[in-house]
Amino acid sequence: MSPNDKSKPPSTDAPADADATWNLRLYVAGQTPKSVRAFENLKRLCDEHLPGQYSIEVIDLIVNPRLAKEDQILAIPTLVRKLPDPIRKIIGDLSDTERTLVGLQLRPAAVDRK
Repeated sequence: MSPNDKSKPPSTDAPADADATWNLRLYVAGQTPKSVRAFENLKRLCDEHLPGQYSIEVIDLIVNPRLAKEDQILAIPTLVRKLPDPIRKIIGDLSDTERTLVGLQLRPAAVDRK
């Protein structure tokens, strides 16, 4: 993982909306274990759920702190889904797969059963 690393895997079994491109921006602060884990988790989720349909831009705020203002980053790591609209943000290392998929709107939220 390096600053402004862009990762786009080859196309495989694309979902029905194969024309959709997901632009994701991951804000980190150096190579901390939490930042590295967030990138690994994001890459795994994208490979599984968005094969060939995504790009990941990693923004290292130690190198470019001014870039945090554009997306109003208050905590790191933070994932920002730039496209498709609307913009969505998820804070943390993305280890909770279900929460991350719901946050990215790749999976509907579970109905609360009482």
